Amino acid sequence: MAKRIMNSPLRLSALLLFLVVAGCAQDRAAVTPPETTGASTAARFKPLAFSELPQWVAGRQGEALAALSRSCSKLLRRSPAQWMTDKSVGGRVGDWTLACRSVPSSMAGHDEARRYFETWFQPYEVSASRSATNPSEDGLFTGYFEPNLRGSLNQSDKFNIPLYQRPDDLVLVTLGDWRDKLRGERIAGRIIDGRLKPYYSRADIEAGAIKATARPLVWVDDPVDAFFLHIQGSGRVVLPNGAVVRAGYDGHNGHTYHAIGRYLIEAGQITSEAMSLQSIRAWLKANPKRMTAMMNRNPSYIFFRWINGAGPIGAQGVPLTPGRSLAVDPSILPLGAPIWVSIDYPDETGRPLRRMMVAQDTGGAIKGAVRGDVFWGHGDAAGALAGPMKAAGRLYLFLPKALKVAHRR
Repeated sequence: MAKRIMNSPLRLSALLLFLVVAGCAQDRAAVTPPETTGASTAARFKPLAFSELPQWVAGRQGEALAALSRSCSKLLRRSPAQWMTDKSVGGRVGDWTLACRSVPSSMAGHDEARRYFETWFQPYEVSASRSATNPSEDGLFTGYFEPNLRGSLNQSDKFNIPLYQRPDDLVLVTLGDWRDKLRGERIAGRIIDGRLKPYYSRADIEAGAIKATARPLVWVDDPVDAFFLHIQGSGRVVLPNGAVVRAGYDGHNGHTYHAIGRYLIEAGQITSEAMSLQSIRAWLKANPKRMTAMMNRNPSYIFFRWINGAGPIGAQGVPLTPGRSLAVDPSILPLGAPIWVSIDYPDETGRPLRRMMVAQDTGGAIKGAVRGDVFWGHGDAAGALAGPMKAAGRLYLFLPKALKVAHRR
C-alpha cells in the first residue's frame, strides 16, 4: 500500500521505514516457466507436487477463496490478450479464464478449496538466483496495515496537518508506454517551459510548495500519524462527530523512497535488532525538534482520495483481505495469482505462517522474486502484527495447469 515510493493505490511496507484458460488442452504438458530477470534479481521456478508444500494438507485454504474471487472478477473483465506480467510469467489473462470461473463459493470448506487448487493449478517454488547453481529460496517478508487517525474536514489549531489531494500540476508517467524495456517503470513531475521536470520533494511540500495547486483532503492532528499514513498508503480517519472515512492512495511525487529507519540505525539511534514501525514512532515522538528533518530525509510524498465502500484497495484494483492479501513485485509475479507462503513468523493465533494468499498489491520496497508484504488489516491489532514483521520465508506461485509460459517476443 503498499506500495512504497508507491506504484500502487496502497501503501509502502513497514520495512520501508527501515523501510481465465483460453489456451487449449494440448498446452497442458508445457508448463515450465522461464528464468526471468527483474531490475535487480533473477527468478527461477521449480514445479512441485502439492505434497511438497509446507503444511499444505493442514492449511485453511477456504479462507483465501473470497480474496481469490475478487481477483478473478477483476481478471475476467480484462482483455484475454493482455500479459499477466511484463516478463510474461503467468501468461496472458485469457490463460486464467477457466480456473477463475471455477472458483468455489467463499463458504466452501477447506477440503473443497484444496481440491479446487489441486485440480486447476500447478505450484512452483520461486527462488531468487544468486547463480544458476546456487539459488536462494528464502526471501524477506514484512507486513503492513491500515492505520487509524484522528482528523477533521476543517483546519483548526488541533487539526492542522494536511493530507493533500493530487495536485493539479502533477503529471504521472508510465514509461512502458514509450519503451518496452521500461515496462513497469513510472515517474512523476510537472511541466516547466514545455519540459517535464521533477516534482517537489517532501521538504518542499512541507514548506508550502503546493498550496496553490493542491487541496487538502482532510486535516489530521499528528504529524507522525500523517507520516506513517504515507508509508502505509491508506488509512481510516475518525472525524470529530465519530464518523469514519477512508483515505486512499491517489498518486506520488515521483521521488525515490528513502527509509528513515536506515538513517536511524546508521546514527546509532536504534539497533537493527530493535528496528520496527513502533520503534521509529517512539523515536520521532521523543525527538520533536529533530522529527521534521528526519522525516524529510525521505523525499517521497503520497497524495490521497476518499475511498468509498470496501477497502483498502490494492494495486490490482480490488479490496484487500486481512491476512490473505500479499504485496509482491509485479514485474516477476502476476497480480491475482494464488501464492502459498511459508514464513517464520507467528500468525494471528501465534502459529507459524503457512497459508494460501493472493497477490493483490505492490510496493516500492517490494522488489525481487521472493519478497512479500502481508496485509494484516486495520487498527492496533493489525499494527502489532505488521510493525515488527521482518521474517525469512519461502514463496510458492500457483499457475494454471493448462498454461504454456513463454518469454514475451
